[in-house]
Amino acid sequence: MSPGAAPAASEQRLDAGFFARSVHVVAQDLIGCRLFHDGCGGTIVETESYERDDPACHAYVGLTDRTEVLFGPPGRAYVYLSYGIHSLLNAVSEPDGQAAAVLIRAMEPTAGLEEMRARRGRQADVELCSGPGKLTEALGVGLDANGADLAEEPFLMLPREQGWSGKIVTGPRVGITKAVENPWRFCLAGSRFVSRPRPKSKSASGGV
Repeated sequence: MSPGAAPAASEQRLDAGFFARSVHVVAQDLIGCRLFHDGCGGTIVETESYERDDPACHAYVGLTDRTEVLFGPPGRAYVYLSYGIHSLLNAVSEPDGQAAAVLIRAMEPTAGLEEMRARRGRQADVELCSGPGKLTEALGVGLDANGADLAEEPFLMLPREQGWSGKIVTGPRVGITKAVENPWRFCLAGSRFVSRPRPKSKSASGGV
């Protein structure tokens, strides 16, 4: 693979089976996996998990037009507008009807860097995807992606590269006012691409 190029679409993708598990396990196992959209992307370094009985989860209010995707099949994109400004990308997890999702919070960009820089208006690569709103802006993911199958183009989600040995740390989730005590934020330890504030909690074990 040439520098700055996305992997071939023929590589083994993460399928619905990967996401049809505990949302908290999926959130950990996504750290180190690779996410691309229309050829732009990189390695996921930060996620947050949201389950149905979690007051901070949109599905907590039940089935609505907005939350319909959350109640659908695993492995779909749940994209919503935050504060009327940022589109945030989530991966629907757990079996069909369970209504849980993983928020993709940050990644280390590795492919399509020039296009991502142009979208973000920044030259510092460390700032391109260090937050969920930054990430979707850099990737060009908008509300039209809501409900899309993450196993199909324009998305490409791949497992960790062989030999990956990163350490995952946990901490409280960011930017919420409910269930703030739950340590359901997962980050790649030592990554400078993680959003701030960086967690200082215990390590978590997880593997694809």
